[in-house]
Amino acid sequence: MIRIVTVSLVILCLAVVMTMTGRGGGNFYVLVLVLAGCPMHEAATSGQFILFTTAFAAMLIFQRHGVVEWRLVVGIGSLAAMAAFAGGYLSAYVAGRMLKFVFSALLVIAAFLMVTPVKKKPVTETSSRGQWRLRTPEGQFIVNLWISIPITLATGFGAGMVGVSGGSFLVPLMVLACSVPMPLAVGTASAMVGSTALMGFLGHLSQGHFDAAWALPFACAAIIGGILGSRFALKTKPERLKMLFAYTTLAAAIVMAINAFVSHAG
Repeated sequence: MIRIVTVSLVILCLAVVMTMTGRGGGNFYVLVLVLAGCPMHEAATSGQFILFTTAFAAMLIFQRHGVVEWRLVVGIGSLAAMAAFAGGYLSAYVAGRMLKFVFSALLVIAAFLMVTPVKKKPVTETSSRGQWRLRTPEGQFIVNLWISIPITLATGFGAGMVGVSGGSFLVPLMVLACSVPMPLAVGTASAMVGSTALMGFLGHLSQGHFDAAWALPFACAAIIGGILGSRFALKTKPERLKMLFAYTTLAAAIVMAINAFVSHAG
């Protein structure tokens, strides 16, 4: 009981911080669950379940304030969700130790993406093949489909397999490749994270990895954190936290890699 309460408090705090930047926080949820003694496959499944409930709660707040671009959610988010289902389903055929190393590699990549400087490109009136022009109250931007589609599919598949949200990749993708304003990217990512996490969870669930006794208390804590985090995000500039999240993400990758080595040696 004490362990469940302690982990729930940790997850609540993580949900607040991760939601503020549009990152679901699945990388940290899975890490916490693994360190608490949960097997990797069950941790990945519970992580996806926690992500879905948190992202849904945060999305309601962001939508109320008009910072969710549903055209991107449907166009790009649906691709990520389908790839996440495939990743979650195929995870049963990959050893838990291997998943930990894949997980660590994804975190390292995400850490470097978070510190990539944003270069704003001027938007021209002419469009070329492979570009999707969107107009919003905050201005117009162009989605480069040649870049965004392959990255989205790879992100969704990897996120579904290891039980993370993909928000660490989706936010940089929208900001760097699609020139989406940061506040809109954060709100839109919350909706994408929810759909990706749901499909990844269903993929894992089909393999019988779900442990409700672990997942439900943690999901309740994460929902509270998601609501608080989304409210804080509306009053804070998320880009100020990019360096902090880069370092914490890199630290999580190192800890997970060490955990993989220790569990194998044991």
